[in-house]
Amino acid sequence: MANEQNNQTTPAAGKPENVVYIGKKPTINYVLAVVTQFNNGMEEVTIKARGNSISRAVDVKEIVINRYLPNLKERGIRTSSEELVNEDGTKSKVSAIQIVLGK
Repeated sequence: MANEQNNQTTPAAGKPENVVYIGKKPTINYVLAVVTQFNNGMEEVTIKARGNSISRAVDVKEIVINRYLPNLKERGIRTSSEELVNEDGTKSKVSAIQIVLGK
């Protein structure tokens, strides 16, 4: 990666490197992303998800800890609600989760 100083932000997007956003891809893709972050020297990785992806985020955490990196600890789980504007202009609340894993 072009970020040689390990600032924890990617130069192009400006997003933190140590955050894995869960979406609709297969679970193993996100597991590998989390494991890769720790193998690249991160001390802490945050898994974030909203709505229907919350269960996938929990699955990712369990697979990472139980199969790949059993020495990791769960440092915290934060739940919240976010208000989003739909395509038709109406607002709806969506649940969100943030899981922090650390060495």
